Amino acid sequence: MEVFHGSPAELSGRNDREIRAYRFLDELGIDFDRTDHPDDPATTMEVCAEIDAVLNVRICKNLFLCNRQKTKFYLLIMPGDKPFKTKELSGQMGISRLSFADETAMGELLDLRPGSVSVLGLINDKDRAVQLVIDEDVLKEEYFGCHPCENTSSIRFKTAALTEKILPALHITPVIVNLVGAE
Repeated sequence: MEVFHGSPAELSGRNDREIRAYRFLDELGIDFDRTDHPDDPATTMEVCAEIDAVLNVRICKNLFLCNRQKTKFYLLIMPGDKPFKTKELSGQMGISRLSFADETAMGELLDLRPGSVSVLGLINDKDRAVQLVIDEDVLKEEYFGCHPCENTSSIRFKTAALTEKILPALHITPVIVNLVGAE
């Protein structure tokens, strides 16, 4: 894997979701590095570990969740190496029961598919139906790593760009939680 700076010069062969993500970052003037890995989609923790090493960043888990009634949706961003315990998050959020949202809701609300969930998918959430939830440890990192809405590429940018440019541009105020991975 090779590291490139900024958006690809040639966008042919990339899907619309990925192109929209790059355009959004460019419009905001976000400085980022990118690696493309079309032969190794980031579908396992082993591949993610390789990407982490190449980009020198800690890639996060991005979990698309919903309440029992499937009327409220959440995008949880947490360190990739931290265990996720539904009960712990439910308790902190005051929600009786959380579960993983289905692929249909993911496509309808974020225009994403499984394996490509990313904070950048929130650019597609025009109705702001998805609440962003971030584990506080993510915000302590200098850099933030994610997919540009496609798991065959990965990017990194300063965490400050996320909190000071990207989220304000989307009019999103995240819920900050402190997950420890305990029952």
